[in-house]
Amino acid sequence: MAERLKKNRTRLIVLAALAFLFVSASQGMETGDWVITVLRGLAVGAITFLVAAGFSLILGLMDVLNLAHGEMFMLGAYIGWTVYVRPDTFVDGVTPLALIAAGLVTMPLLEVVLGRRRLPGTAVKIWPWVALALALVLLFVTVSQWPLAKWNAGAFAESPSTFSLAMDQGRRQIPAPAVAEGLPPLLLMVGILLGGALLAAAIVGLRQMKETAVPSSYISKTPLIIAGTFLLVGLAFFFANDVLTNWLYGLNTTATFAVAIVVATLSGATVGGLIESTMIRPLYDRPIYQIMLTLGISFITIEAVRAVWGRPEFSMPKPALFAGTGEGCGAAVTDLAERLANNCATIFLFNGRIRTYNEIFIILMGLIVLVGVWLLLQRTRLGMIIRAGVQDSQMVEALGINVRQVFTMVFALGVALAALGGVLAAPSMGLSNAMGGQFLLLALIALAIGGLTSYPGAAAGAVLVGLLQQFIIKYGQIGINLPFLAEPFKPSPPLVPASTVLLMVIILLLLPQGLFGRED
Repeated sequence: MAERLKKNRTRLIVLAALAFLFVSASQGMETGDWVITVLRGLAVGAITFLVAAGFSLILGLMDVLNLAHGEMFMLGAYIGWTVYVRPDTFVDGVTPLALIAAGLVTMPLLEVVLGRRRLPGTAVKIWPWVALALALVLLFVTVSQWPLAKWNAGAFAESPSTFSLAMDQGRRQIPAPAVAEGLPPLLLMVGILLGGALLAAAIVGLRQMKETAVPSSYISKTPLIIAGTFLLVGLAFFFANDVLTNWLYGLNTTATFAVAIVVATLSGATVGGLIESTMIRPLYDRPIYQIMLTLGISFITIEAVRAVWGRPEFSMPKPALFAGTGEGCGAAVTDLAERLANNCATIFLFNGRIRTYNEIFIILMGLIVLVGVWLLLQRTRLGMIIRAGVQDSQMVEALGINVRQVFTMVFALGVALAALGGVLAAPSMGLSNAMGGQFLLLALIALAIGGLTSYPGAAAGAVLVGLLQQFIIKYGQIGINLPFLAEPFKPSPPLVPASTVLLMVIILLLLPQGLFGRED
């Protein structure tokens, strides 16, 4: 015990100093203000944690520095907005995306088949590029003609901002369905499926141009099962398009928001799985290429979001469960149970207003994810396989476990957490093309404070970043009484981000591995 205390004395001193500063902060403000500031800090910390946790999982378990992680957070927010505000576009878009995914997930099967039948001479170096060109042309022709209900980001009356405002005011109506122009939809579906399969074959062919090892001869049924599932999902959304659209528009906003959370999270997992299996996997022994690749993915994602949703910022209305107003939620109603029963947007605590979505729901979701992922990694067989695969992948493969699939699942889980954070943050902070970079920076600072590859450290660092930011904002309003100053010192807005960087620098000077990081 004494030896452990001696070994961790610097860490304990730093934690004690942080706890002292946290308690001291309550001396300069009223109890209600202090509680509200703490809750707002925890809410910012919860969103930051969702980004930091996914980043930490991918980096800590796979040694992949995913610089596109912030943009996956942004993508989750925009996908969630589409499902929530324009479910008809979501239903229309599922079919082509599912058909492309059905082709791409057959890559493990194509690796075995194409590995057995390698072409002689220079043909092996030519056909993948030919297949890639054909796939891109086929996908461009078919997807561009797919009947998709769209908005016009350039015209204000048809922009995402207008649809958000109409939904917030209860004036939302089902837009006219998209009409197919050009080729028949069934022919387009065949073309999209072929395009996805050709794209998968081209990627496999490009990989085999560089690989010298003998390809595996084992044919797994798993890719076929997953491809069949994507195909069935695509067909179901096509033939039940009107039914699904009317059903989603008929749901109340709380239920639609729950659907948006699930879809955005699953979309993040799918995108993450496809990125790992198609682009990251061939570069595991080239870390610099990984960094450049993820940086390129981040730029492409931003431009894709700008092309689809436009550049202006817009909002995402809160679900009815957290947006109650009117007579039952007036200032005269102070009873907590009555305000919760009326789904009021705010409740009173210590004579201060607390937003039910921002300061209660988001914190609760952060806690659920914190505990859920910890249980997954520490108390399940999958978590045991993940940890064993990271320590000794060859040994795990010798036991008959496909380590590649495990790494794909880890990457998918990390991106899914970022997408979940995005859809949760959208109703409270709005949507913009810069939100990904903003929260990735906060997540990196939180990870540096807590420990770069430590899951508990990600949670601790995120909470510290959120609390520090909100206390600096609060003291910017009420001022800090400092010795030798006649007037209270009021921190300016630029000090908010600077304070987190300053905290990171101080902690790294004292603990180079962070508060909970490993010393190696």
